[in-house]
Amino acid sequence: MTTTSPFRRPSPVPDRPDDPGTARRTAAPSVRAAYTDLLDFAVAVFRRQGLPSARADAAARALCYGDLTGMTSHGLTNLTRLYLPLFEDGRVDPGAEPRPVADRGASVLLDARRALGLWAAEAAMDLAVERAATFGIGMVAVRGATHFGCAGHHALRAVQHAMIGLVAANCGGQRIARPPGGAVAMLGTNPLSVAAPAGPHPPFVLDMSTTAAPTGRVRQAAREGRPLPAGVLRDDGGTPVTDPSAFDEGRAHLMWLGGEAGQYKGFGLGIAVEVLAAVVSGAALGAHPDALDGDGGPTGRDDGIGFLTAAIAPDALRTGAALDAGTLFGALLGCPPSDPSEPVRYPGWHEHRRAQERLRTGVPLSEDLYRELRRTAARLDVPAPAALERA
Repeated sequence: MTTTSPFRRPSPVPDRPDDPGTARRTAAPSVRAAYTDLLDFAVAVFRRQGLPSARADAAARALCYGDLTGMTSHGLTNLTRLYLPLFEDGRVDPGAEPRPVADRGASVLLDARRALGLWAAEAAMDLAVERAATFGIGMVAVRGATHFGCAGHHALRAVQHAMIGLVAANCGGQRIARPPGGAVAMLGTNPLSVAAPAGPHPPFVLDMSTTAAPTGRVRQAAREGRPLPAGVLRDDGGTPVTDPSAFDEGRAHLMWLGGEAGQYKGFGLGIAVEVLAAVVSGAALGAHPDALDGDGGPTGRDDGIGFLTAAIAPDALRTGAALDAGTLFGALLGCPPSDPSEPVRYPGWHEHRRAQERLRTGVPLSEDLYRELRRTAARLDVPAPAALERA
């Protein structure tokens, strides 16, 4: 069994960009900034909060990954809305040293002790990869954690080592979604990600909430004045709601993945994530008797988050896995499309291509977000990312 520290400095990200699952639509951008400038800005901001350099680097990679790949609801827009308030309220400890609670070789349980999830999740996956290299599989369960951004970013750490990565996270004590037929919110959006090598093709990355949409996507639509498609929100009477502001105003609640007809599948996946992320680690539970006193709407805070990272090394079991992966994803890409203008693609393909393009031409930002980043830079006395162009 390795004696390496479980939270060593993460290895550098390779030139090939990482990639999450399904893309989120965004408003037409009016500013572009170099990805490296955005990374440098985010690193400087996290350093100002007291994070050591290596951890600030990892946190910046995880945060900017959302903007690089098009998942803007989980990117830099959350810097002032989510992460800086965590530091200001003392809900994140910048000097936290995660503590091993149990170590069984292939499986490890860690107490994150309020470490910033953006770097702690990446480090947990790196440890899972390290153990999988020895045992064929590595699993790291974490409790006492905080929000970690895009699950797909962390799952892809395994793909860089020709392994399959799995990440599942609950929302700690925060309750957002009601059970089908229930009148009280009991679970969070409970994201799940699986990433796998795809041979010569872009990696497969499934990155999804188990609700019909994550709350970040709903709030982004509200900020941009865009309606939501039917099937994301509904009111207490079961009527679909397309006004995204209704969620935070208490006039609508999130539906589960699958909509009305398939809601039990999304609900079941949400429970499965709660088991993997919270029951295994001992993290705060969403579904808890305390929730029964709620008025039906979202309650609690996302403190005490639990997550599970796992890495699987198929080459430890047999040869030929890489060849089969190339065959599988190549066949999917070769499937004749029903519409010739829309070729068949799998989760992760578009985001990978988008990241490559943005590394070359810059990352698009809305004018409002760019102004917000500049204000944050001035307030914290760090260099602001330069604008490459404006529309």
